[in-house]
Amino acid sequence: MPAETGIGWDHVRAALAPGKGAGSSDFNLNSRAAVIMTYRPASVLVPLVERAHGLNVILTKRASHLKHHPGQIAFPGGKMDPEDPTAEAAALREAKEEIGLPAAAAQILGHLPCHRTMTAFEVRPVVARIDPAFRPVPASGEVAEIFEIPLIHVTQAENFLVESRLWREQRRFYYVVPYGPYYIWGATARMLRLFTEHLERVR
Repeated sequence: MPAETGIGWDHVRAALAPGKGAGSSDFNLNSRAAVIMTYRPASVLVPLVERAHGLNVILTKRASHLKHHPGQIAFPGGKMDPEDPTAEAAALREAKEEIGLPAAAAQILGHLPCHRTMTAFEVRPVVARIDPAFRPVPASGEVAEIFEIPLIHVTQAENFLVESRLWREQRRFYYVVPYGPYYIWGATARMLRLFTEHLERVR
């Protein structure tokens, strides 16, 4: 177990065990928002890699010129295509496209319950152990930066804040979990918060 973080692979596997809790939603902090009846399936990879100090999570910063979510911090991932047989396959396909991750460098550990977004996606977070020798390559024109941050920072409840902004003429509340120059918010922060909740049950 990585000594400095107190979170080891056994903790991660236990947190991903079936029946460890419910999923999450953008509506958790926005109960007055209109209810969405139909969601499009999506999947993201939550890539964990072991370093000398402990476990890190790999994240991306989207290119600033993109139409959707420019400059935001995100997991590799996206909507499931019809040819994707599983959420795991979709997450690995997207990770290959976005950060150059070969499937052989990722060991799927399990997944968290789905997260539903206000943009009508039902996102399955797939957690994987990444080969430390992997060297990411950002997708040209799509990913501005690939970086790592300590897993312990984004899975400690005290590091999360709740902020708000106007969205579609309504005030929307959301989680943020800043780290250095990185402002992690929205669905990414909420899925990390979900991971936090599951880890707290097994630590």
